[in-house]
Amino acid sequence: MTNEQLDPEDQKLITLARAARARNDAPEAAAVRDETGRTYVATTVDLPSLTLSSLQLAVAMAVSSGAKGLEAAAVVAQAGVACADGVAAVRDLAGPGVPVHLAGPDGTLRTTVTS
Repeated sequence: MTNEQLDPEDQKLITLARAARARNDAPEAAAVRDETGRTYVATTVDLPSLTLSSLQLAVAMAVSSGAKGLEAAAVVAQAGVACADGVAAVRDLAGPGVPVHLAGPDGTLRTTVTS
């Protein structure tokens, strides 16, 4: 799949994650869209007492805002893989089959995995 084949709403998730990553100079950022169309964007948290991947945090933000499910997620990072714990968090909230798009810092889609 290429960026041109992505649903425009999924491409928006990549754009939001890219902007958050650049704004915070973070190694990784993620965006998720809940069942009502609301989006949540987060970057990695790496504190001495708390470590969360950007995808875990974006899912946690959705849950704390009342989301009951997710439609899609995107992760933008230098590395070409999503944190397994982040994909598991997507699955915990939304069940299996939710697309998690993985993109490079330039926004180019690398791959899509499912929760």
